[in-house]
Amino acid sequence: MQNRREFFNSLLPLGDRKKEKFKPILRPPYHKDISLFLSQCPLCQTQACVTDCEEEIIVIQADKTPTLNFKDKGCTFCEACAKACELNVLDIDSGQEQINANFYIDSKRCIAHFGTICSACLEPCIDDAIIFNGMFNPVIDDNRCTGCGFCMSRCPSGAIFYKALD
Repeated sequence: MQNRREFFNSLLPLGDRKKEKFKPILRPPYHKDISLFLSQCPLCQTQACVTDCEEEIIVIQADKTPTLNFKDKGCTFCEACAKACELNVLDIDSGQEQINANFYIDSKRCIAHFGTICSACLEPCIDDAIIFNGMFNPVIDDNRCTGCGFCMSRCPSGAIFYKALD
């Protein structure tokens, strides 16, 4: 096995493993109109949002639009992607310093929910959005979560998912 997440995922029923492959698209922060990703991004020649992203989490899909990949890191909201965007799809003045998604912990996959002491998701959360209701029941507070994704990249069992809001 390559890493802990792959090991824990191998223990899941096949149906749960298939579900993970079809994640909804997460767009970078600072967008003012979601439709601009489809109309403007394919016209971009530089893809500067990708090259300027300090965390290297922006990837270009087959349709030539950017999406976020939280496999190894999360978003620090450094504004580099918005500053680099030549077509103004991303705009710092949009007031959206947040990823448009609700994150949640799947209790069927979370090892803490099965009595193992684990706080891997808690440590990187600078917004204090992960709350432990008792020692073995972590939940994500939607009112505090900015959707940065750092918790996803740290979860050893891949128990953190999101539902895109756009």
